Amino acid sequence: MNIFMIGGTGLLGSAAAQLFVDKGHSVKTLSLPPLPIGAPLPQEMEIMLKDANKLSDDEMLELMQGSDIFVFATGVDERVEFPAPVYDAYYKYNIAPLERLLPLAKKAGMKGAVVCGSYFSWLAKDRPDMLLCDKHPYIRSRIDQETVCEQYADADFQVGVLELPYIFGTQPGRKPVWVILIEQLQRFEKMPFTMYPNGGTAMLTVRQVGQAMVGAAEQAFENASQGRGIYRAYGISCYNMTWREFLKIVYRAMNDEPNRKIVDVPKWTFQAFGYVMRRDYKERNVDAGIDPVGLADIMGMNLFIPTDDCKELGCTPDNIEKAIYDSISLSKEAFEGKARLVEMKSE
Repeated sequence: MNIFMIGGTGLLGSAAAQLFVDKGHSVKTLSLPPLPIGAPLPQEMEIMLKDANKLSDDEMLELMQGSDIFVFATGVDERVEFPAPVYDAYYKYNIAPLERLLPLAKKAGMKGAVVCGSYFSWLAKDRPDMLLCDKHPYIRSRIDQETVCEQYADADFQVGVLELPYIFGTQPGRKPVWVILIEQLQRFEKMPFTMYPNGGTAMLTVRQVGQAMVGAAEQAFENASQGRGIYRAYGISCYNMTWREFLKIVYRAMNDEPNRKIVDVPKWTFQAFGYVMRRDYKERNVDAGIDPVGLADIMGMNLFIPTDDCKELGCTPDNIEKAIYDSISLSKEAFEGKARLVEMKSE
C-alpha cells in the first residue's frame, strides 16, 4: 500500500510509519517543523514540511495522487488549553480538516482512511446515561468527528476511527504530554500520601498504537478493494489499570518511590476541587474541554475497554510498565528544564 499521512513525524505517526515501512508499504507525510532532534524517523518515509491547512484543494489533491490509504495522525486533545468557546478549537483541528480531506482522498482514488480519535467517544456511546456530550465540549467534538468520518465511508472507501485511551512511550526530542501529570502531583510533594480518585483507565504503548493504525489501514484497503468497505470505530485498549496501580509506577519513575501511599479521594472532594479549577479557568480566560466538576464522574470509574479490537488489529504484547516509566522520567526532565524538547503540535 501507499500511505499518505498527516502527522507522520509525531509520536504516534512515526511509530506507525516505521511499522508500515517494515511491512513493505510506502509512506509520505505532511508534517509541521521543527522535527524533533534525534527522533528515529524511518529513512524511507517521504517527509514534506508543509501545513496541510494552508494548501489549496488542488495542491492537496496532487499530493494525494497514487496513495491508497489516508492516515490522520494529528489533532489536539483535552489537555491543550484554549479560550472560550473551546469547541471552536476542536472543530478547527480535529473536525474541519476531515470534512475537507476525506472527500479529497476519495477523489484521489484512495481506498480508505484511518483517524486517531479518543476513547471518550467509546465511553459516551457505552454510557449514554452519563450525558457526556452535554457536559464536556471535548467529548462532543470527538463524537462529531466520528459522525463526519461515518458520513464519508462507503463500500469503496472504508473509514476506521481508533478510539485511543492513555498512551505511553517516548519519542526522542519531543516533549511528552505527561508533563501535566507531573505538575498536578506537585501539590502532594510535601505530604506523606497522594490523594487520587479510585477509578482506572484503559491504556497501551506507542508501538501498539502504531500496530493498530497499520491493522486498520490494511483492513480498510482489503475491504474497500472488494467493494465491502464500512465505517468502523475501534475501542482501543491493550491494558486496563487502576489509578492506584498506575501511580505506583509513576512514583517509581519520578522519585524512585515504589511504595508511595495513595489515598482514595471521595467524589465530592474531587468535585469541590473542580469548582476551584472552574474559577481558575475563568480568571485565565480558558475554556475547559472536559468540565473539571463533571470529570469526577469519569475519574471515579474504571474506564476499561475490552481488548478484542486491538487483538483483531494485530496489536501484540508490550512492556506497559516500562513505557509508563519512560514517559514519566522524560516528563520530569522536561518539567525541571533538563531536556530540550519540541512541543507536541496539532499538525
